[in-house]
Amino acid sequence: MIVDVPIHCISCGTMLVEQIPEDEDRLRGVCPQCGKIHYRNPKIVVGTLIERDDQILLCRRAIEPALGLWTPPAGFLEMNESLAEGAARETKEEALADVEIVRPFARIDLTRIGQVHEMFLARLNSTEVGAGVESLEVRWFCWSEIPWSELAFPVIDWILRLRRADLESKQEQFHCGCLRWRDVGSPMCLDNYDLGELQSLLLKG
Repeated sequence: MIVDVPIHCISCGTMLVEQIPEDEDRLRGVCPQCGKIHYRNPKIVVGTLIERDDQILLCRRAIEPALGLWTPPAGFLEMNESLAEGAARETKEEALADVEIVRPFARIDLTRIGQVHEMFLARLNSTEVGAGVESLEVRWFCWSEIPWSELAFPVIDWILRLRRADLESKQEQFHCGCLRWRDVGSPMCLDNYDLGELQSLLLKG
């Protein structure tokens, strides 16, 4: 979901006009009636990586975009919840899994669509998992069996590859970076993105 362009004033309902407000440097939606400035801000997506015996839990999406493709449980942060709380809630909704958040794993900026993805490592509080209303099914995948060509989004592909590399090297790291589309080809293909801004912090202990 790309951040929507505001059309009507949220205060008085008047049609907005695009202009650069005083002391600002870019176009905003400005209400000609009451003067309210409407800002477009990135949306935050939170989710979890849940592992068990060299396997990871993935959900097959029951909704668009990427209907029928696989992703870890994740979704948009709601008001009045922390990043970790949102990740745990989304995991419960999509995979019926009650989890404990272990630590942040990756923070990825998607400037093309105005999103920030915050992915956490999490552990199950019980063995019970299942398909929530936004999932067709949930399934444990060995790392060697992950359906890479059927992953829902390029950012998920990147995050899973980072985690697999950490496990193979037996390192615990926190990763952050920006996934920038090159403005060529499909925006759903990982090969059409620049991953050059990745920074990985090695965690001690």
